[in-house]
Amino acid sequence: MAVSPDIDAESLPDLPELEKIRIVVPPKQSKERLDVYLTHQIQNATRSKVRSGIDAGYVLVNGKKVKASHPVAPGEVIDITLPRPPRVDAKGEDIPLDVVFEDDQLLIVNKPAGMVSHPAYGNYTGTLVNALLHHCNSLSTVNTETRPGIVHRLDKDTTGLMVVAKNDVAHHFLAEQFSRRTIGREYWAIVWGRFQQPKGTIEANLGRSKRDRKKVAVTSEGKHAVTDYQVLKEYDFLTLIRLKLRTGRTHQIRVHLAHIGHPVFGDPTYGGRSHSWGGLEGKRAQQAQNLLKLMGRQALHAKTIGFIHPTTKESVKFDSDLPEDMKSVLDCL
Repeated sequence: MAVSPDIDAESLPDLPELEKIRIVVPPKQSKERLDVYLTHQIQNATRSKVRSGIDAGYVLVNGKKVKASHPVAPGEVIDITLPRPPRVDAKGEDIPLDVVFEDDQLLIVNKPAGMVSHPAYGNYTGTLVNALLHHCNSLSTVNTETRPGIVHRLDKDTTGLMVVAKNDVAHHFLAEQFSRRTIGREYWAIVWGRFQQPKGTIEANLGRSKRDRKKVAVTSEGKHAVTDYQVLKEYDFLTLIRLKLRTGRTHQIRVHLAHIGHPVFGDPTYGGRSHSWGGLEGKRAQQAQNLLKLMGRQALHAKTIGFIHPTTKESVKFDSDLPEDMKSVLDCL
């Protein structure tokens, strides 16, 4: 059973809605305390909450209650009972939106850095959905109450264009294009290092990291993922590239680029905030540190998006400028 991305192990006895999770310890797992192991496996969990759940009997190893200090071993079956996250009623908030295009079927918005696409654990307000509910009289209802209009998502600190559906017909029409991979999306990124070839393809399966469930990793057990890239401009120790996705996996661009030794500049999760990637010393290392101060997030922007319009059935394409933080880094270079 997949691990839920939105779980909170606190106050287990008081919550009637429970979710069952089963984890089979992989063959090469080294000995580790049960509470430490589960903290890494369950998103949004802390060691203290996990330990409380173990003590309360909500964690069974091979069908038996054990202590938090129990050393996990390969092949053990861990059954966990967790509360489902509380229902969140998204409400409209007067948050400025950069609307690139709007008609009676859809909107194209340029999402800023730091904005989450929809309410979820830890981010119940200040999201794109909250802004959309204030801006629009109507949004699609295909997804849950917390995701009206949302056809696809961008990471919190990835900027760029998103298409939003105003009704269910438009939503289904757009979602079908995403499913068939006929949506034309182009990302621009500033990455560490220089490429040996001006363009190429990264093909590597992606899945949840076994060491940290909050991360995605290249793994043979993961889902097929393919990313195409093209060099736009090279600098001393950074490169501006254009990317297109053939698949749409979580964190795909960021993980793929880190996998080939070119993490996205400024990415705090996948190694993009260390100048060791460029082997820099002296003044060049200092320059890299100065540039990282300008780029407090991953330098990744969803620059263009193109699709067939739901009603006109015509091909449309929208473009956006790079955000100011990425422009500042490039200007300095």
